[in-house]
Amino acid sequence: MVLALSSCRTSYLSRPPRLGFIVRPSHQFLSFLLCPGLQIPRLSVLCAQRRPRAMAISSSSWELPLVAVCQVTSTPDKQENFKTCAELVREAARLGACLAFLPEAFDFIARDPAETLRLSEPLGGNLLGEYTQLARECGLWLSLGGFHERGQDWEQTQKIYNCHVLLDNKGSVVATYRKTHLCDVEIPGQGPMHESNSTIPGPSLESPVSTPVGKIGLAICYDMRFPELSLALAQAGAEILTYPSAFGSVTGPAHWEVLLRARAIETQCYVVAAAQCGRHHEKRASYGHSMVVDPWGTVVAHCPEGPGLCLARIDLRYLRQLRQHLPVFEHRRPDLYGTLGHPLP
Repeated sequence: MVLALSSCRTSYLSRPPRLGFIVRPSHQFLSFLLCPGLQIPRLSVLCAQRRPRAMAISSSSWELPLVAVCQVTSTPDKQENFKTCAELVREAARLGACLAFLPEAFDFIARDPAETLRLSEPLGGNLLGEYTQLARECGLWLSLGGFHERGQDWEQTQKIYNCHVLLDNKGSVVATYRKTHLCDVEIPGQGPMHESNSTIPGPSLESPVSTPVGKIGLAICYDMRFPELSLALAQAGAEILTYPSAFGSVTGPAHWEVLLRARAIETQCYVVAAAQCGRHHEKRASYGHSMVVDPWGTVVAHCPEGPGLCLARIDLRYLRQLRQHLPVFEHRRPDLYGTLGHPLP
């Protein structure tokens, strides 16, 4: 096994790697790439860089909750997609994660709006029932990052919602957020995206949800371009922001990491972004590069190319200490520029 180290970013071996590490402070973070089906040895964590002394934390890394971020290549085949996701979720549970994040469109990525509508299901349908059973079987929480939901208004609208569903470890739905910013864009070299052809924007934000890893604020993909949303969630108590995504091949290299790190820094939250990757069918491909960013803006877990998962430990003591040392929310001047991201009711 070869270990690649750098002070800020991680280099990976060319595929197919058995195991890839991102090395961060040994008292806090552990992450690696998992290829489905491989046997993973016991892990040791090395120290490649240190936080400033003011940010030092005494907690043992093994006391901190572990999250798994799954990266997949969805196709129009819902059952094959479920098999892939279930394999990663089971491996995440075996490795000790208490919450696994799946990307936007984890259920399927269709070839056109008509196929999207045909394959969609209500929240009470068979597919979500399978994920409910999976959460119970594995005993961990699931962030289902973007489910093609036939809502209660399906008969009238014949359109769906892009719904982020949060399940607890008993399989119960504890929160749903319907994507409020729809991606209707035309990027040269990437192809047009008109999400509103099949999807209705959600009417509201969801208050942050208490989980075993902290208070989670739910968002989806294109939402990351709107800092008002992340600020509203942070002011409502969010400690972790989630952006399950399916970024394109042009916007991905240019904007993906920059936006995620910006959202983490400005809100002083962890940011967890599970992503679609690779070619889904002849009409569409996604950028990948799933990652976790800490409140300082450091990428602490990252998946390279291809399906797999990465792991990170969430250190809320570090988050609170950072907010104490850099109290930006106390320094805001709404008298000058108004309140960006009004607190949620």
